[in-house]
Amino acid sequence: MATLWANAEAYERFMGRWSRRLAPLLVEFAEVRDGDRVLDVGCGSGSLAGVLVELMARSEVVGVDPASSSIEYAARQLADPRVRFEVGDAQNLPYPNASFDQCLSLLVVNHVPDPSRVVAEMRRVTRPGGRVAAAVWDYGDGMRMLRIFWDAVVALDPGAQRLHQGNMPLCREGELAALWIQSGFQEVEETSLDISTRFSSFDDYWSPFLAGVSVSGTYIDGLPAAGQQRLRDRLREKLLGGKPDQTFTLQARAWAVRGTVGQPK
Repeated sequence: MATLWANAEAYERFMGRWSRRLAPLLVEFAEVRDGDRVLDVGCGSGSLAGVLVELMARSEVVGVDPASSSIEYAARQLADPRVRFEVGDAQNLPYPNASFDQCLSLLVVNHVPDPSRVVAEMRRVTRPGGRVAAAVWDYGDGMRMLRIFWDAVVALDPGAQRLHQGNMPLCREGELAALWIQSGFQEVEETSLDISTRFSSFDDYWSPFLAGVSVSGTYIDGLPAAGQQRLRDRLREKLLGGKPDQTFTLQARAWAVRGTVGQPK
């Protein structure tokens, strides 16, 4: 995960416009209370941490991420004494048991090698009675920016079907809730979070893919110039329908889950 997302500024151009809109919805769904000590697992460029300190005047927030460039970028963007950012592995969190009131993760759980290990770690560092919540994109259908991209890729290159992000784990309804239940949480609830983003032009959509971020960026990097042009043309036709360049809006859905840490037996 750290390699694909290591360029924090490129990630911000690619996904930041989406994560900044999604973060407040996750905070609301998780029912974070002002004054809670909150851990942001896989904090990336700091979208979720920024929303937390904006909404919670008395809360302390710790953001952890394996990519040092992301930690440095987040710290530059969010210089606030109530938040700190640290390099760390979500599968082996460097914090004592029950050291946070809430633990949140935005768009991360399905990108790690062992999601169940990450969830177990989030549960471990959250106090009894505290909540653990996460959200991931509905890659199969609801995250239109990526669904449209991968459908166009596969139409031109059927062998790329194995890369289609719709195949990712935990991106379908019920899968996050099942993982939370298996991980021993109580009062597990799942819901959809829906947002939209407006693009000023086709290039506003296309250019972030060229920065090499995520699987999509890596795929484009591996294409010859002619292949990139064919993909660009197909996407432009899909998004603009042959019309002159103009603004357009795309919808996105994420699945979110929350669960309560039970009292020790």
